[in-house]
Amino acid sequence: MKKRVFKNPVFLVSASITIVLVILGAVMPRQFEDTANKLFHFTTEKFGWFYMLVVGIIILLLIGLAISKYGGIRLGGEDQKPEFPFLTWIGMLFSAGFGVGLVFWGVAEPMSHFAKTPFADVEANTEEAARIALGYAFFHWGISQWAVFALVGLIIALLWFRKQKDGLVSTALEPVTGSKPVIKHSIDSFAVIATVMGVATSVGLGVLQMNSGLNTVFGLGEQFYVQVGIILAVFAAYTVSSTTGLNKGIRYLSNVNLGLALGLMLFVFFAGPTVFILKSFTLALGDYITNFVYYSTRIQPYGSGSWLREWTLFYWAWAIAWSPYVGAFIARVSKGRTVREFIIGVMFIPPAIACVWISVLGGTALWQDLYQNTDIASVVDQDNADALFQLFEQLPLTNILSVLAILLIFVFLVTSADSATFILGSMTTYGSLHPKKRVKITWGVLVAAIAGVLLNAGGLRALQTASLVAALPFTVLLLLLGFGMVKLIRKEPLPIHKADIERFRRLREKSDRSAPHEQK
Repeated sequence: MKKRVFKNPVFLVSASITIVLVILGAVMPRQFEDTANKLFHFTTEKFGWFYMLVVGIIILLLIGLAISKYGGIRLGGEDQKPEFPFLTWIGMLFSAGFGVGLVFWGVAEPMSHFAKTPFADVEANTEEAARIALGYAFFHWGISQWAVFALVGLIIALLWFRKQKDGLVSTALEPVTGSKPVIKHSIDSFAVIATVMGVATSVGLGVLQMNSGLNTVFGLGEQFYVQVGIILAVFAAYTVSSTTGLNKGIRYLSNVNLGLALGLMLFVFFAGPTVFILKSFTLALGDYITNFVYYSTRIQPYGSGSWLREWTLFYWAWAIAWSPYVGAFIARVSKGRTVREFIIGVMFIPPAIACVWISVLGGTALWQDLYQNTDIASVVDQDNADALFQLFEQLPLTNILSVLAILLIFVFLVTSADSATFILGSMTTYGSLHPKKRVKITWGVLVAAIAGVLLNAGGLRALQTASLVAALPFTVLLLLLGFGMVKLIRKEPLPIHKADIERFRRLREKSDRSAPHEQK
């Protein structure tokens, strides 16, 4: 009997709740935002330690798994080759996991920490503040976020490609929660709602940054009609891309995305203060490694302050809330990789790219303010969306750089929304590896409509904050997922290497040759 997609309880419940939340954000944006802020403040104030602790446990669990005997298990049959070439795979991880966030915050975050330092005893706008700003930005975009994505992605990949089951979060939790339909549908609906809200706000923030760039280059003004035009263009692009499947649209766009980002970064590297970038990158990397444990457990039980809640806890909550979507997508594109390849590739390579990006663009902006008497930090304090374009004002070929950045943001938005509609389609079609086009288009329309409505009503930040509230229950689910993954992977047969097969063959031949002699 064929399952009817639009009668799937997960689709009906998640779409209905999402629409209600959007209506609240549009009709009463201020009240909605106040409520969301209070809930987020409560969860981070009371359970921020829990976020920190769980992320640390996940990192240790995955590193231990990568170096263990289970690291050689392949996500698929023993002879399964990777579905996508290595660079394409990295491009897909980079595009889906970071979205437009890295472009948005690559300059804005270090400049924010430079102007308002993470430590009360460090003076703002100084060389020491610049050093701390870059090191802390590395930490926020480093392995901690990606460990969360990797945990969810790994267990879903094991279900899809080793167990031939659906890749739903609820299925991954079955060893712990059981398989009752009510529980499964509730977990999956929760995952879909968090994904829709997160992607919609990401699209909205990217649209604001594109609008800022278009205003800088062409003087279009930061108007709602311009933002609607951008949303329609993004919607048209990711609808076409998502209907062509992983092997065409998402694959090609991810390669373009990675190429554009690397090209823009290389230009800034050579046109900017190259030696300073190299020195500051090396120092920031050392600070990141040296302070990793301290930053990972930094909580303020003996004092007060909002910095940790506004930055570190915000990022961890964002990663946890996004983990069902990003995890499911990286699982889908990782068929044929070993567990060890998966963990190393997901946890370390995209963060390495992010740290280089931040050191090149953020480091150049810091150098400009420190030694060229520019005032990028104060502009960023007024409008984060304008940070990147303010940096380009200080570099040669300003307009060309700005146009390329606008194109990069556009492609980032398309690939993020593209991969999100694919995963939303999968989540609401019983974990299908090949969701129907009409389902993906439906979610694409909803995401675009949500972004547009909330941009007009001023409720975008409220929805973003509301999505972060979902991180608290998801943190509990992450612990259960880790427990379920350990149980699942210990039941997998260990791979037999070719060297072992050859050794066994030689021993067998030797035994056969000696058998007649022993009989005599």
